[in-house]
Amino acid sequence: MAATGIIPLRDISRNGMLGVPIILVALLAMLVVPLPPFMLDIFFTFNITLSLVVILSGVYSKRPLDFAAFPTVLLLATLLRLALNIASTRIVLLEGHTGTDAAGHVIEAFGDFVIGGNYAVGLVVFAILVIINFVVVTKGAGRISEVSARFTLDSMPGKQMSIDADLNAGVIDSEEAKRRREDVVAEADFYGSMDGASKFVRGDAVAGILILFINIIGGLSIGMVQHDMGFSAAVENYTLLTIGDGLVAQIPSLLLSTATAIMVTRVSSEQNMGQQIVSQLCGNPRALIVTSAVMTMMGIIPGMPNLMFLSLALATGGAAYFIINKNASESEAQEDAIEESSEGETESADRDLSWEDVHSVDTLGMEVGYRLIPLVDKNQGGELMARIKAVRKKQTQELGFLIPPVHIRDNLDLSPSNYKITLLGVTVGEGEIYTEKVLAINPGQVYGKLDGIAATDPAFGMEAWWIDQNSKDNAQSLGYTVVDPSTVIATHLSQIIQTHSHELLGREEVQQLLDNLEKSAPKLVEGFVPEILPLGVVQKVIRNLLEENIPIVDMRSIVETLAVEGTQCQDPDILTEILRVALKRLIVQRISGLDDELSVIALDHDLERLLQDSVKLGDQNGVGLEPGLADRLHTSLLESAQKMEITGSSPVLLVPGVLRKTIAKFIKSSIPDLHVLSYYEIPDNKKIKVVATVGQQQTV
Repeated sequence: MAATGIIPLRDISRNGMLGVPIILVALLAMLVVPLPPFMLDIFFTFNITLSLVVILSGVYSKRPLDFAAFPTVLLLATLLRLALNIASTRIVLLEGHTGTDAAGHVIEAFGDFVIGGNYAVGLVVFAILVIINFVVVTKGAGRISEVSARFTLDSMPGKQMSIDADLNAGVIDSEEAKRRREDVVAEADFYGSMDGASKFVRGDAVAGILILFINIIGGLSIGMVQHDMGFSAAVENYTLLTIGDGLVAQIPSLLLSTATAIMVTRVSSEQNMGQQIVSQLCGNPRALIVTSAVMTMMGIIPGMPNLMFLSLALATGGAAYFIINKNASESEAQEDAIEESSEGETESADRDLSWEDVHSVDTLGMEVGYRLIPLVDKNQGGELMARIKAVRKKQTQELGFLIPPVHIRDNLDLSPSNYKITLLGVTVGEGEIYTEKVLAINPGQVYGKLDGIAATDPAFGMEAWWIDQNSKDNAQSLGYTVVDPSTVIATHLSQIIQTHSHELLGREEVQQLLDNLEKSAPKLVEGFVPEILPLGVVQKVIRNLLEENIPIVDMRSIVETLAVEGTQCQDPDILTEILRVALKRLIVQRISGLDDELSVIALDHDLERLLQDSVKLGDQNGVGLEPGLADRLHTSLLESAQKMEITGSSPVLLVPGVLRKTIAKFIKSSIPDLHVLSYYEIPDNKKIKVVATVGQQQTV
């Protein structure tokens, strides 16, 4: 079967591939092809059965999304009922002169048995059903659908932010967050569809009224003119048939309208509607006790139906007594369960350790002292969670891969005002926060001193003071940068993420990057791993880029370059240098923006030759730069870089390709702001302006 591509019939029916098309074809057939009376009986019975199934499915669903197909089912059921009205109208008008059984036994039964064969009573009953359906149920359900759709759409951003906050806090994992986001979207789609579907139900009620009058007037005209029937006979036949037809259609219509109202008025819960009503209506025994007392007083009034009132008073009083005893039993059971759990905890303390006691470390974590908990708690106005979410979003967009969630927990071993940031279980940053103050940071040029607690900006190590919030304006007027405690921690976290971004990129993240690229460029990724390069080599190359502050947003160019060069070389360091050349426009643009000119520091020719000889010796014998040369070079580069920073330019050192990697490692920790580029990494449209030349002995 699978080889020939033929789908088994049982699989087709199981997946619903035939059900809906058959119904649609049947609807079209009923509009065009005359149906015999026995087929009308079958379809009318099926219509009533379908309506019962739909309303009971709505009653027993625990939340609206459990019956997400309801709007579509409602539309199909409405179309089915209208098609049956057309089919029955055709038979009533063609064969109504033969008797009340001309349109089948179902219509006859509703015309004779339900209303006793009295068309006047039938008209009244039909009018009442229409009023209930059209004025009460349908109108109310339509209004609720409209309001629910509006409020559901308006609440979507808040729900999405709540999910992101839970994800950032580590309350849920990424799979649960994905499922909740899908539920939010599905809920919005559902209520939007219900808003439109309720209009079908309302239109169906209006159509029922019009069809009734059309059938009666048309039947009387046809019976009296074409079949020479008397007025009384024509009225009896056609009116009873029309009333029967209308009742057969209106009862399922009322059921579906009620189902619509149930679906849009119910609240998501672990209980179905019946359980909700019983638990909430009868959950408070005091309401039943007061009701029983009122019914008892009414039952002892002379002239009232005493037996009925006293019987209901006894029933409600008994129900209240039953609920009180049940609640008492549940309380005792809970107390017993607490005692058993306490005993179980005592026993578990004596059990042997197992692998379940080994917990995996968080990729990114944050521990806070108890005084910093208000910064995290949204109920206390804490903004730290929102700031961390913004940091993760910004870094994800800038670096090009998903930053993992930050798991925050309190730590009583920390000082009350301290926090620490961990990476793979190791502390990589810490600081002290005064929640009632703000931090005034000295950006390098200020015009006065501040009274406060001396501190250091934890993110960049700059001089700072913790000051009172009412001194904020004064500090800003003196040139200080003033930030609140949440921003201090968020900025510190952002700096750590950027500095250690290469350590956050594991094999799982690299594979996810390739999977995302495959969606837009499947042929590029096909056969790339492991045929051309192993996944570990790709990970090492991308980590090298991140370690040198090069984002990986352009994965297409990265993979294209690796796919070409990987057939010739699999050394991660060599591939990294090749990739830097391929990404030269991105690298230089991050340094100088869109300026046509790039200011650089160059090396003296004699110094270049000397450094190249030192690198070659180092490759052969493991010898690096000569200590004296290294010290002089470092001093000269630091002075030149500082001069460029004073002029407002990003310091750039331009070197030959063979020296770039060695010098970049040499200055990485001591002069982190100095960018080291090779000649090959300068785009063709960039003009180079040498602002300083570093020689062996001096800077010119």
